[in-house]
Amino acid sequence: MSVYRLNEVLGALSLATDSANGVPPETALRTALVAVSIGRAAGFDEETLRDAYYAALLRFLGCTAFAYETAGRYGAGDDRAVLGAALAADTSKPIDVARRIVTGIANAPLGKRAAALARLTFDPDPTHALARAHCELAMTLATRLGVPPAVVVSLGQIYERFDGRGDPHGLSGDGIEASARLAAIAFRVVISQTLERETGSLDVVQKRSGTELDPILAEVVSINAGAIGDLLRGPAVWDLFLDAEPGRPLTIPATELDRVAQAFADYSDLKSPFTIGHSPSVAALAKDVGRELQLGTEDCSTLYTAALLHDLGRVAIANGIWDKPGKLSPGERSLVETHAWHTTRILQRTPLLATFASLAGQAHAHVDGSGYTGGPLPAAEVAKARILAACDVYRALKEDRPHRKALNPDSVSRTLLEEVACGRLDANIVDAILSNDGVRMKRPDLPAGLSEREAQVLRLVANGLSNKEIASRLEISAKTVQHHVAHIYEKTGIRTRASAAIYAMTQGLLVP
Repeated sequence: MSVYRLNEVLGALSLATDSANGVPPETALRTALVAVSIGRAAGFDEETLRDAYYAALLRFLGCTAFAYETAGRYGAGDDRAVLGAALAADTSKPIDVARRIVTGIANAPLGKRAAALARLTFDPDPTHALARAHCELAMTLATRLGVPPAVVVSLGQIYERFDGRGDPHGLSGDGIEASARLAAIAFRVVISQTLERETGSLDVVQKRSGTELDPILAEVVSINAGAIGDLLRGPAVWDLFLDAEPGRPLTIPATELDRVAQAFADYSDLKSPFTIGHSPSVAALAKDVGRELQLGTEDCSTLYTAALLHDLGRVAIANGIWDKPGKLSPGERSLVETHAWHTTRILQRTPLLATFASLAGQAHAHVDGSGYTGGPLPAAEVAKARILAACDVYRALKEDRPHRKALNPDSVSRTLLEEVACGRLDANIVDAILSNDGVRMKRPDLPAGLSEREAQVLRLVANGLSNKEIASRLEISAKTVQHHVAHIYEKTGIRTRASAAIYAMTQGLLVP
């Protein structure tokens, strides 16, 4: 049985987490490298070094959980600008956090900046809710990716501080896993070097020694500054990153690649409440349609995986564009169309995923050559690409979007047939989709004693609807919705939209 090195698959996909956080490509790769370098100089064993390597690599894995709130509350629509600017902040100083956020949104329209500043005035330290959401999603997805349990624990501690003033649990000192402390100081070194070249990473590490960072590890950084600096100055680090994995390399069977793809499908879909569950739905439908149209088993498998990954590049675009309720400007439309290119670029990083790159990049292309793509398409992929594109349109029409509600079945059918008449979609594929009538999946038993109505309310909370909007959608009173939400919180322990989205995703409640 063929096996893949886990670091090669996750390393390529970490380019998506870099994009989502507004940091330069290979930031996560460099952080993993530096964590191992510091840890080895400090004398840690290979198992701890391996855990730090993967914790550093996956540090940004939870960032999409709070992107909607980050953009809407503090980012004047641009979650990536806020995250990128706030990464260098001292989180124990709310004024420093707010100042950096203000700097990050400096190019936003005046009205949006003013609104964001007003919200910061009443909530000057937004990092607590962000940290909880990021850690929760990172731990959930990392568990599904099959990394060692210690890595999962470390990802739950990425916002903790040595002095105990971090989140989400206020851990301190040796109460924080060694691998998490290594990942934290490596991250600070890389971010300081990348974003604050004028001060230098060594100065920042020394200033935060004993507060944010482990003082012993800070001293190791000081002693080994030259070697660490060499890792940061290289033009590209891919091969160094692959070779640096401590201990025996972790692997996954080729048959389990879809497990990784499914986790990253949820990662990209969670960026906006309007797209939660979209990619797995497209993938399941595309596979069914491929079988109905008599594609071979291997082609159906490739189509399924590519469909899971087709929107990975969405994370490179600000939420203010994805979640805009009105018509997009020409500039915004151009940015939206680049996400297909980002998807292709990420998947082409390694031969293990390049098989799916050109196909995934065609999800928004049309038969007549309109639409947009991530690059050229081999002739052998045309049939699969047309299936993917049609399934993507079908699922999108059945889902809420910022500018419209989900269409009813008759409107969906009519719209698809109009697309066929205009030459944009393939008639045989549309016929197969309508015959299939969506993804036939058995919904699992409801968890935590939720009633069917409570599950409906939970899904709408995950989709970002207010109590008033949920009441209108379900034709019940807002007071009744409030009672349902209180019962949901009591039964599940969730408290935020981000937590609701993660819970609904992991419990299979987003199955159409």
